Amino acid sequence: MRATDNSGQGWFIFYLRQYFWAFLAAALLGALAIGCAGALLFTSGHLITRSALKPENILMVYVPIVLVRTFGFSKAVIQYLERLVGHDAALRLVSRMRVRLYRAVEPQALMIRSKFRTGDLLGLLAEDIEQLQNIYLKLVLPAISALLIYALGISALGWMDGTFALMMALYCGFLLFIAPAISLWTSLAKRRTFKQERSTAYQELTDALFGMSDLMLSGRTGHFLASFTQRQNKAAVVENSLRRGEWRSHWIAQCVVGGGIVMMTVWAGGLVAENRIEATWLASFALVAFPLLDAFVRAGEAVVHAPEYQDSLRRLKDSEKHTPTTAASTPFSTSASVHTGRQAAGGIVDKIEAEHVTAQRSGNAGELLLNNVSYRYAATQEWSVRDISLRVPQGGKVALLGRSGAGKSTLLNLIQGALQPDEGSVTVAGAPVYTGGAYSSLFAVLNQQPYLFDTTVANNIRLARPDATLEEVRAVTEQVGLGTLIDSLPDGYDTRMQETGLRFSGGERQRIALARILLQNHPIVLLDEPTVGLDPLTEHELMQTMFRVLEGKTLIWITHHLTGMEHMDEVIFMEQGGISMRGSHEQLWQEQPRYRNLYELDHPGL
Repeated sequence: MRATDNSGQGWFIFYLRQYFWAFLAAALLGALAIGCAGALLFTSGHLITRSALKPENILMVYVPIVLVRTFGFSKAVIQYLERLVGHDAALRLVSRMRVRLYRAVEPQALMIRSKFRTGDLLGLLAEDIEQLQNIYLKLVLPAISALLIYALGISALGWMDGTFALMMALYCGFLLFIAPAISLWTSLAKRRTFKQERSTAYQELTDALFGMSDLMLSGRTGHFLASFTQRQNKAAVVENSLRRGEWRSHWIAQCVVGGGIVMMTVWAGGLVAENRIEATWLASFALVAFPLLDAFVRAGEAVVHAPEYQDSLRRLKDSEKHTPTTAASTPFSTSASVHTGRQAAGGIVDKIEAEHVTAQRSGNAGELLLNNVSYRYAATQEWSVRDISLRVPQGGKVALLGRSGAGKSTLLNLIQGALQPDEGSVTVAGAPVYTGGAYSSLFAVLNQQPYLFDTTVANNIRLARPDATLEEVRAVTEQVGLGTLIDSLPDGYDTRMQETGLRFSGGERQRIALARILLQNHPIVLLDEPTVGLDPLTEHELMQTMFRVLEGKTLIWITHHLTGMEHMDEVIFMEQGGISMRGSHEQLWQEQPRYRNLYELDHPGL
């Protein structure tokens, strides 16, 4: 049965708990820095007023002078410490998040192109993780610091005048709570519209970049540019409206701050009139409101950007959907944590690898068995694969055919362990196939577009065995017919492949990927339409090479057409998730008129 996602930890509270004391210390330091800024202006106001009275001796204002210097230096030092502690915790946290995200996406690598668009994946790895960092640095810490200042400031006013303290609590509460909520509520619809327009524009731009040659050849470049410009302009109009709304909110907040300062001045003037404080303190009470109320404004403005963080949290949570248990349950930290996670997963991968070694010794490491396997992507959807049974002995060769949507790719993912069946089981050499990395020791895959990295030819072939010697690399390249070509390159095996292997043709790239497979030496090889896009001659030569060098390995071949079926032990046709025809090439040719028709269409020269 399919493993459930029991990762359990969220992307916010989980890490906040882990770094609670660090963030609390940073918030306290932030509040202390604001307090020092207030104290600096408070003592500065008193110093200016006392100095304006022309004291007879400098000693009369010596204490305020010392305090101004102390609070001035203290503010800078404490603010630096606050940034140091807060950013240190946030960067450590983000580092662990990146490891967690990688470990969540890695088991889905076999289906990554169907689950994520390129832009979505890049956004997850870069923008969304950075947004979570901003939650702590730009939202949580300023909010906590502002709340602490709010509580302490109202308490101090309450000690002097309870009625005025209550009035200021309501007034500052509007600035800290009510105004951001109103601003957020009024901008939500515009923010959604802007994100939709921007997302659509980015998607169209990505499509256009990948299909630039087709756009130019069809003469549609001008049409695309006009459409893209129109969409960008529409998004710009919405963005400008949002910016104007933010400017108005900021202006209103500054007006509220000015009103608060006036209220403090009038209240302090009343205290002076009542002879409760000296007149030299009047400016102090007016000036102290500036940094305190400004902290409330900054905290409120951070809240307005909360929907951006919420979207990032949602996308990161979605990235862990259908993540296998063995991968999702591992702790997210350093290599030591990865080892701990491997043990926490119950040693499943180690057990499978041990069973695989035993199977190799007994000669049946590549024996594949599917027993009444069924799978669907959601309970409300139709079965993608339904009641499939298949036995492939060590060294057997099976071809899976069918039109797009027949279930071939889903069945391939079930065989590899990227998906686990809802019903039935998949075993290799008698051991269940699990997700979370076990397939890496059992299967090698040659697909339509094997990825070649921008490094040397030798490093690309050594991908699965970094410790392979140059002699071993030469041996496999000779087997796939590339030895002479690579020796003729400027730097031989040290020649760089260029991005995505552009130095080589399609057939040559497939042969390099085939050399990787030979170097891996895994018992089962999955061929996922490796000859698609090649000319007939190159396709025929590559096919002959594959069957020659992979002799003795278990082969599962996913394809759309019937070229090469005479090499296979069994040919299986799939339709709507089930098997409609199966048998050897000779059996189907003799017994199935439909197969003969399809074969003749694929071989018009017969």
